[in-house]
Amino acid sequence: MDLAYARVSTTTQDLARQIDALRAAGVAEEHIYVDKRTGANMDREGLTALLGFARPGDRINLLTLDRLGRNMRETLNLVHDLTQRGIFLRTLSDKLAVDTSDPGPGTDMAIALLAMFAQMERIYMLERAAGARASKEARGLPTGRPAKLNPTTRAGAAQRIKDGAIPEQVAAELGISRSTLYRELRRHRESAVVQEVTSEG
Repeated sequence: MDLAYARVSTTTQDLARQIDALRAAGVAEEHIYVDKRTGANMDREGLTALLGFARPGDRINLLTLDRLGRNMRETLNLVHDLTQRGIFLRTLSDKLAVDTSDPGPGTDMAIALLAMFAQMERIYMLERAAGARASKEARGLPTGRPAKLNPTTRAGAAQRIKDGAIPEQVAAELGISRSTLYRELRRHRESAVVQEVTSEG
């Protein structure tokens, strides 16, 4: 059976391009597992479900190998574990083609190189982000992610949860992820502390 996995790093990114390519490759939509999580996040429900469902003889399709693991070691370990289980892996858009149903030194080398390139790109991305953050700090500009909610909406969400509302439901109604909601609630608490200290001073 052909299965597939698609991942984007944030809830604001769109999975449509990956899903369209996987469907065009012959994977039924009900067999496409997805995550909206950064590769560094270990809590990836879609990937966990896929790995639990796959059986010997199945083939997992990916747009590119970097969708799979958090780093080079994890990617290579996952590929090895799948191979040991008799589950194949194919990428559709990598410049170095990967299809473990056709094993050999060329396939092994392609996997190793793609995993290494993905890890290097992640390292460079983190370095660029750190450089941009340091530059903003030096100029006295705010750093970090911009707020998704305004102070009034933030306060309303905090009050609703205090009154017993389920965080997941509040997040869905506001059109944000649960992690974003928690980040905004933290901003609300920090703002309340600052106001309290200011008023006392």
